[in-house]
Amino acid sequence: MSWFTGFVTFALVWWLTLFAILPLGTRPGTEADPETGGWRGTPQRPDLGRKILITTLVAAVISAGVIALIHSDWLSFRSGWLAMPEK
Repeated sequence: MSWFTGFVTFALVWWLTLFAILPLGTRPGTEADPETGGWRGTPQRPDLGRKILITTLVAAVISAGVIALIHSDWLSFRSGWLAMPEK
């Protein structure tokens, strides 16, 4: 696997992880004030910096697992129980 493929794998896992972590810990605002841009339901403290840091750490662990699984012989279409039958 090249470094580019590893980067693409990390980027895909990072975005999926971000969308899984983004709603955690948010409390919607109850006061609606459209003049200042505060709509009902917007998070009061989104803590995006903390969520991006958590997303990066979780995505690094998941990406390392995915890359290790790709490099292992446990999941292979060339040999083992997933191999195509010989003609």
